[in-house]
Amino acid sequence: MNAPTWNVKIGINPISWMNDDLPSLGGETPLETALKEGAEIGYVGFELGNKFPKDAPALNAVLGKYNLACVSGWYSGRLAHRSVEEEIAAVASHLRLLADSGATVMVYGEVADAIQGEARPLYKRPRFQSQQQWQDYADKLTAFAKHLLDNGVRLAYHHHMGAYVETPADVDQLMALTGPEVGLLFDTGHITFAGGDALAVLNKHIDRICHVHCKDVRPNVVKLARNGHWSFLQAVINGAFSVPGDGSIDFPAILTRLYLHGYEGWLVVEAEQDPAVAPSYEYAKLGHDYLAKLVNAIPRLKREAA
Repeated sequence: MNAPTWNVKIGINPISWMNDDLPSLGGETPLETALKEGAEIGYVGFELGNKFPKDAPALNAVLGKYNLACVSGWYSGRLAHRSVEEEIAAVASHLRLLADSGATVMVYGEVADAIQGEARPLYKRPRFQSQQQWQDYADKLTAFAKHLLDNGVRLAYHHHMGAYVETPADVDQLMALTGPEVGLLFDTGHITFAGGDALAVLNKHIDRICHVHCKDVRPNVVKLARNGHWSFLQAVINGAFSVPGDGSIDFPAILTRLYLHGYEGWLVVEAEQDPAVAPSYEYAKLGHDYLAKLVNAIPRLKREAA
C-alpha cells in the first residue's frame, strides 16, 4: 500500500531576503539570489514582491528559469476609503498579472489608515467605530471579492498588525459580516502577535481559510513590543518573527488540523527578519525543512493512529 500523502505545496515570500516595507533589510539583494536559493532549498513557488516583473510573460520567464510557481501577490487595498468601483479599477493590472501567471489567490491587505510602515506604536492602529462601519466595509469587500472570483482569483484577506483587522475579534467580525467569496489568509505569526491562540482561530474559521502564511514568534520580543509601545517595524527589526520551528507556535497541531480538514493550498514561509541577523538562506532552509518534515509525517501518523 502506498504511503498517504498530503497535497499541499510549500512556498516562500521574498521577505526572507528583502523587505519591501523596510529596504534597509536586504534591499540590496538581487531578486535572482532569492529565486536561486529558494529553489535550491526546495521551495516550489514564490509570492511576489516589489522586485518581480509586473507583466506576466516576464514574470513567468524569471520564475520558470528556476521551475518556480507564482503563489500569489500582496495587494494594497483601500476599501475602507474607496468605493468598490474605484478598487476594481485600481486592482486591474495586478489581478491580470496574477491570473495570467497561474495564481489562484490574491493576498489582500487593507492599508487605508494602517500604521504597519510608520514609526507609531501599534496601539494607535485604526479601528472601525461602529457596527455600521463594519457592515459597510464588509459589503464592499464581498462585492470586490466576487469580482476577483469572476476572474479566477480568490481574495485571501490578510489580518495584519497595525491595520483595521488585527485581532481575533476583528477576524470574527469580518468573517461574520462578509460572504463566502471572501477567503481568509491565516497568518500564524500575526494572529499570535495580536494576542490570539492560533489554533483556536484556525478551528473557528477553517472553512474560510484559502491561504496560509507560516511564521513563528518569539514571545519575549512580542511582550517587549507590547509593553514598550513599539511600532510594527521596531518589532520586526528586534526579531518578533522567525521562520516555523524557531519560536513558540505549535505548528504540528496547526498543520494536523489543516490536513484533517482537507486543506490543499499553499503553506508559505513569510517571516520578516533582518537578514544581517538571521541569514536568508539559513533561515529559509530551516523553515522549509521544518514544514516539509511535518507535511511528510502527518498523514502517516494519522493513519497509524486510526
